[in-house]
Amino acid sequence: MPSLLTRLIHDAQAFLSELADENTREVWEARKDEYKERLKDPALQLLDEMIGPLSREITGTVGTKLFRPHRDIRFSKDKTPYHTHFHMMWTAPSEGPAKPAWFFGISPSYMTLGAGQSDFDKATMAAWRERVATSGEDIAAIMNSLTTNGFRISDPALKRVPAPYPKEHTHEALLRRRGLTAWRDTDAGLTRDQMGQVFATLTPLMSALADLRA
Repeated sequence: MPSLLTRLIHDAQAFLSELADENTREVWEARKDEYKERLKDPALQLLDEMIGPLSREITGTVGTKLFRPHRDIRFSKDKTPYHTHFHMMWTAPSEGPAKPAWFFGISPSYMTLGAGQSDFDKATMAAWRERVATSGEDIAAIMNSLTTNGFRISDPALKRVPAPYPKEHTHEALLRRRGLTAWRDTDAGLTRDQMGQVFATLTPLMSALADLRA
């Protein structure tokens, strides 16, 4: 019998592919019970099942979130009402300003696992820059290890090193970041153990962000 994760991946990709062909409220209303049964309920179960393994990776209570299917179209030229991807996350405990999380995303064309925080708020940004500026060697080493192990990390968002840090700072690329996430693409053969292994590889990144102090 296929595992919960295998069924979820298969059903989500099939459902989302069909939704992409006819992304309308009428179609959604006709299939919302199917969405709940085949995607939402199994995803909530998977979120719960991964709390234990993730709690062993980082001390504290792990939270969960399943992202809503409805798109915010208020300021978008694209008025299709529903996402054709299916994303969930597990939030890590943090006593500081950062709010790092592990992510899992499914779409008809990709599946990806990741971790980090995509956008730093003001307090997190200040803590991040101070940490990098004073002792960023371990964070640089974590990023080098992740890229060596096949993770994608986006380029820094800022073109210049922010004041008051010198433009020739050893970790100038880290200072130019406004967030930090690492991603690894996967496929429909993903198992829950493999998911846990990928997330475990990302633990040093999660811990570094959770340890930031304002």
